Amino acid sequence: MAEKLPAAYLARHGETAWSLSGQHTGRTDLPLTEEGERQAQRLRPRLTGHGFVRVFTSPFLRARRTCELAGFGAAEQDPDLVEWNYGDYEGRRAAEILQERPDWRLFRDGCPGGESPGEVGARADRVIARLRSIDGDVLLFSSGHFLRTLAARWLGLTPAAGQYFMLGTGSLSMLGYDHRLSEPALRLWNESP
Repeated sequence: MAEKLPAAYLARHGETAWSLSGQHTGRTDLPLTEEGERQAQRLRPRLTGHGFVRVFTSPFLRARRTCELAGFGAAEQDPDLVEWNYGDYEGRRAAEILQERPDWRLFRDGCPGGESPGEVGARADRVIARLRSIDGDVLLFSSGHFLRTLAARWLGLTPAAGQYFMLGTGSLSMLGYDHRLSEPALRLWNESP
């Protein structure tokens, strides 16, 4: 019988006022909206009873509250799980940025006064190294652009490849392996419970 390979479940935080309006929310610590709270609660039945060996969350309120409402209030806070630092673009919508910089792409260019794709990728690599040292399934609560970068790096792609992995608020995804640990794979992506 084949050995069960570990998996990393990724939960994107529930909706906030800025995720709803399309504003870049990196270091601004916003609460969930009422719908965001409902999204987080809908994660609970999908995750209950799974037996995760470790649960980690971004220290930001939106991720911690999603974690709590999903049934995992005792999660470990990991500063590497914070969202992309958007610097000068914090609170701005992509459409506004593109009026000033028509060729701008977050996953290629990063943000002035904030993080580059390489810096976010380095944080993702640290998270991956920790995940791969844990024997068993883990659960992470974080934000969209960071989790997209994490998925790209899990697969051995550049941080820029995160642009191809769209994530809705309150969604669940899973990183795992195909047949062995040397074959990282996406096992589930952007499921809305």
